[in-house]
Amino acid sequence: MDLIVENLAAIDDQLSQRHIDLDPGGYFIIYLDREARLIYAKHFTNVIDERGLAVDPDTGKVIPAREKVERTYTTVFSARTAKELCVKIFEETQPPPVTQLNHAAYLGREFVRAEVALVAEQEYVQD
Repeated sequence: MDLIVENLAAIDDQLSQRHIDLDPGGYFIIYLDREARLIYAKHFTNVIDERGLAVDPDTGKVIPAREKVERTYTTVFSARTAKELCVKIFEETQPPPVTQLNHAAYLGREFVRAEVALVAEQEYVQD
């Protein structure tokens, strides 16, 4: 059984290294509030420049992927489950703040990971 889990983890790690185009609709920072037992997703707007990099629409500066950035979010979504969060973002918000299917699929996977971490009382770090 451990070999299967290791193989699946290796596939996941390899796929996490692939190039993906950024969503001009913006990006989300996902986190848990364990006391409230909620999953949160803060939505931030961005503009994609000619190099394919996300830039702050207010300053025109590139938004670094691996550094802490002080920006103001546009919306905060919260829910008890991944499904509830997806309904709020993709069905109740019109137009939805996600414009690419690959971004929607990524968010669904991350929301499930966050839900599992919340229920299992594990650490959650957004991929």
